[in-house]
Amino acid sequence: MIKKRNNRVFGRNLKRLCDVLFSALGIVFLSPLWIIVAVIIKLNIPGSILFRQTRVGYEGSRFKILKFRTMEKNSVAECDTDPDVDTDCVSFTGKWIRRLKLDELPQLINILIGDMSFIGPRPYIEKESAGLSAERYEMRPGLTGLAQVYGNRELTWEERTAYDVDYVRNFSLWLDMKVLLRTVRVVVFGEKACVRHRKG
Repeated sequence: MIKKRNNRVFGRNLKRLCDVLFSALGIVFLSPLWIIVAVIIKLNIPGSILFRQTRVGYEGSRFKILKFRTMEKNSVAECDTDPDVDTDCVSFTGKWIRRLKLDELPQLINILIGDMSFIGPRPYIEKESAGLSAERYEMRPGLTGLAQVYGNRELTWEERTAYDVDYVRNFSLWLDMKVLLRTVRVVVFGEKACVRHRKG
């Protein structure tokens, strides 16, 4: 039991080290892509280039998640709605930015400063987080996670939450690698092609 706990602590520390290293490298080497996406947004989508919204993170802490804007500026929606779910105001350009997951690039900053990790339960807005298992907040929220690679919006809310808890309970660096590889598959083929409904 002690050995298992020590391995888990070591795994978490190594995970954080990898988060810092690869997010910093990503920010540097992907900066030309950031500029291209920013210019496209500025020319096609009203409002600021970056979208900021308060989310619930590690151990219930609050932080501002960063995304590239994909919909027109709407103060009500930006406070009370998860833009991953609300697609009513998404522009044609924004749909493609989302489809290719380019809107997630600014979250490399969230990862670098410790708000998030590359892999983990997705952070929700406060009203969606109410009543969820506290267990899902025992790890930093992720850029991607089990729920995202197994269907995300194609899953029921209960399935998404259950996948989040599964990840926390079964965390390992090997599991992170599998999620990362499956994320590539989602980007290439789309969420609908990767649905796996959770049993039990």
